Amino acid sequence: MGQKVDTRAIGLDVGLSFMRWLTGAENLHYGLWDGLPVAAENLGAAQAAYTDKLFSYLPEGSLRILDIGGGAGETAKKLIALGHDVEIVVPSPFLASRCRQNAPEARVHQCMFEDFSGAGGFDLCLFSESFQYIPHEVALKEALALLKPGGQVLIADCFRSENYEGVKRSQTVGGGHRLAVMRETLAEMKLTIEAEEDITEAVAPSIDLEQGLFNVMGHGVSRVDEELKMKKPKTRWALAFFIRRMVSERRLFRLNERLKESKRTSEAFCHFNRYMIFRLTR
Repeated sequence: MGQKVDTRAIGLDVGLSFMRWLTGAENLHYGLWDGLPVAAENLGAAQAAYTDKLFSYLPEGSLRILDIGGGAGETAKKLIALGHDVEIVVPSPFLASRCRQNAPEARVHQCMFEDFSGAGGFDLCLFSESFQYIPHEVALKEALALLKPGGQVLIADCFRSENYEGVKRSQTVGGGHRLAVMRETLAEMKLTIEAEEDITEAVAPSIDLEQGLFNVMGHGVSRVDEELKMKKPKTRWALAFFIRRMVSERRLFRLNERLKESKRTSEAFCHFNRYMIFRLTR
């Protein structure tokens, strides 16, 4: 039997190509929509506003920064332009290659953060929409071990609100660690929250924009499928057989949901999630 198609790698490649075409940059993070009409033509401006918000939480001075889960290197490129020394940790070979292209001055480590073995002494460990993919206690412990005395951890990411309790994951939007558990861990580890902000409502419209794009693609797929069903049924059967062999049923189900349904809304996101910025120190 042939290998399963790496739909995640394909999705990243296509997603970055689309974002580069639409906005001129390879960003996949949320936008900050304060005062901006929620429309595709404003996505670049919204993402730039998000980055400005994130950078407003940087400590003063020229910093040595570890960008953990650095995406395609766009954030690192902007940090370097501001005079900071940046290293990136990213597990994906594809994203690592994009980081080297977009931020050639940065040192790129292609590995899981848990396996990072580089030198410590960082002024700042940055998690920009990457914290939720690492067990939070592990992420905090590893980041703290890499800081120099007085160094800080900056986190900007989704967390689960209290409304997530007892709800099936398939019925929710977004992701992340439970915010209440995060706060308990911070207290147990005796970490100080130097700064904190909830920007959930300002980033939530990104969900509506994303879902609208998927629905447009879903409409196109449905139209092609209708034409094949009427005029090329054997070709349609062969394509369906090939897709089922190469892509898991679970991924197909989730993709079909994203393309044809509209469960992912900004209202649902605000109900089940809080998008938080934390700046932490020992």
